[in-house]
Amino acid sequence: MSIKKNGVDQQLIRDLAGILNDTNLTEIEVELGDLKVRVSRQSQAVHAVAAPLPIPAATAVAAPAQSAVAGAVADPSKNAVPSPMVGTAYLAPSPDAKPFVEIGQKVKEGQTLLIIEAMKTMNQIPSPRGGTVTAILIEDAQPVEYGMPLVVIE
Repeated sequence: MSIKKNGVDQQLIRDLAGILNDTNLTEIEVELGDLKVRVSRQSQAVHAVAAPLPIPAATAVAAPAQSAVAGAVADPSKNAVPSPMVGTAYLAPSPDAKPFVEIGQKVKEGQTLLIIEAMKTMNQIPSPRGGTVTAILIEDAQPVEYGMPLVVIE
């Protein structure tokens, strides 16, 4: 049974907070008709999750050690393919399969770059344009958030 106070379903908020805890997300947003609810976590866990993200990007790109954290994220952002959703990204269709793309590979518009598992559904992420993959900014089976840069195509 849901408890409503001031027109807001408190059970919905509790459920969303539970999802945050279960999935280690920092924020979740839901729209139900005219109602829009966003639940976010502002704690040490946010820093623990957010701080390491640029580090794999810098290593995957093989950027020079002098690049600052902001620089590592900002440089590829012009040509980076952002994550369209929150989930777990996989670079290959199965653990023993060849990756969808590799650094240096030419891709066509619409070609599958990787898959993101969200709510037990595998979503193919297509290339928004043709070009050459110059960087893969994530590790296999890494949690990703909406808007996070995944692959750089130039």
